[in-house]
Amino acid sequence: MSGTRLKVGTGPESIRALKAALVDGLLPDTYVSAGQLVHMEAVSGELAPAADEDSPLPVSASVINPAGLAGLLAEHAYVYRMRTRKGDGGDPEPYEEETTPSREVLSSVLAGKTWPGVAPLRGIIGAPVLRRDGTLLQTPGYDRTTGLYLASKVALPTVPDAPTAEQVAEARTFLLGRFLRDFPWASAADRANYVALLATPILRHFTRSLTPFALIDATMPSSGKTILTAGPGMLYGQRVMNWAYSDEELRKSITAVFAEQVGVVIWDNLAEGTVIDSAVLAQLVTNGVWSDRQLGASRNIATVNDRLWMATGNNLQVGGDMASRTVRVHLDPDMPRPELRDQSGFGIPHLDQWITIPANQLTVLWHLLVLVLDWTRQGAPRVSGLSMRQFTPWAQALGGFLAHHGIDGFLTNAADVREIDEDETRWRAFLTTWHERHAGRPLTAADLRRDAEPMHLGSDAHDPWDGQFITTAAGRLPNPLQLGRLLTGQAGRWRGDHVLRTGRHERGNRAVFWVERHQG
Repeated sequence: MSGTRLKVGTGPESIRALKAALVDGLLPDTYVSAGQLVHMEAVSGELAPAADEDSPLPVSASVINPAGLAGLLAEHAYVYRMRTRKGDGGDPEPYEEETTPSREVLSSVLAGKTWPGVAPLRGIIGAPVLRRDGTLLQTPGYDRTTGLYLASKVALPTVPDAPTAEQVAEARTFLLGRFLRDFPWASAADRANYVALLATPILRHFTRSLTPFALIDATMPSSGKTILTAGPGMLYGQRVMNWAYSDEELRKSITAVFAEQVGVVIWDNLAEGTVIDSAVLAQLVTNGVWSDRQLGASRNIATVNDRLWMATGNNLQVGGDMASRTVRVHLDPDMPRPELRDQSGFGIPHLDQWITIPANQLTVLWHLLVLVLDWTRQGAPRVSGLSMRQFTPWAQALGGFLAHHGIDGFLTNAADVREIDEDETRWRAFLTTWHERHAGRPLTAADLRRDAEPMHLGSDAHDPWDGQFITTAAGRLPNPLQLGRLLTGQAGRWRGDHVLRTGRHERGNRAVFWVERHQG
């Protein structure tokens, strides 16, 4: 018990005394978040996880409820009230009686949303990050400059603000020549993109940028996808989830995970060939704040989106708006049984086990931070020519970081991402076939739909579109009304060398559509 003494009395007196004491810092490790008092607590009983398991941070910020406040008061203060009793001579004499305030009093104290003087908690991080002024937040505990609480996954020695040339060379050799050397990268772009993702949680606050969705896929199982996600996941805290195949379930799972203390969220091992085209996911990665109805409650919550969102699987595809919001890391072992590769000559044999050891995680993080601080010491140069829609600040900063360390290929596989864009591929084939069949002739949706009807040649049915006609989400040919809506939603959007145009029928009561081809 602390030596802090707190005298309470009647209900109103107790409320005022407790409120004032909390504002004055009565309870250690207590902060305010979204108007609520929270208390930092160490999480007990956590076992070392495998690379594909949840890896929460070692502390949690728990909202203080009446029962929790009663326990904290008992631990950190001597709360008493004055009572009287008969003395030896029969006269009343005062004495102190330790007490726990009533639940009604505790609830009243916590009901307020204004806590002047209580430090605000912006978030919990599992590894050092760059502050906006370029300095490194690396001291464990609360940082008043950022409002962040560093709860390191690994005990990290102090990283020098100005690493030596020898330290920088050693860091490059370790990360590129050992840690990442033996992955079957499909191209230099895939390795460069991964290094950028690995450094992203460190640089997020410094760059003040949104972060694109990370897709790590391979041509074969056992290629190393899970090890790659475990890199940032083990360092910053990870939550591994099953993919939700409906937007409603996906939204619920995203909202739920924001209540957890992790820096990386991984949808692991999606079914082969899964098309990631969720409008919810597209909204998530392009908004700095996630807003949704709180599960089990009637109120909405708004949470800063400061996570790295990743998905793994084999031969995954993207669709809808996700192609321009996705960074791809592709592995291609080009062999039938990647798990049987001889690892005796690997830079780090059995990396899936190696990465789960805290001392090894420290080694990765140390060398990564050395490279980051060497970049900032040179003024954090950016690459001005890179553009990636809402993620351009991220791309230019991480591109500069990689270029500074001679890591080539960053984002040069953007065309490959478009090639796995299932939505792009379907529409491009549809418009190409349409133009081949009808050139630029305007057609109503009903005319076009009739053109897709199979031709019966004897007992055989022939598809004049050879399977390239656009279909609904269920894979069926749309009726004329559905087709008209689909076409209207694509008007003016280029798909490869073709674009869909729309206008009014000569009678003025119907829309017509036609395809134009770029004459380059």
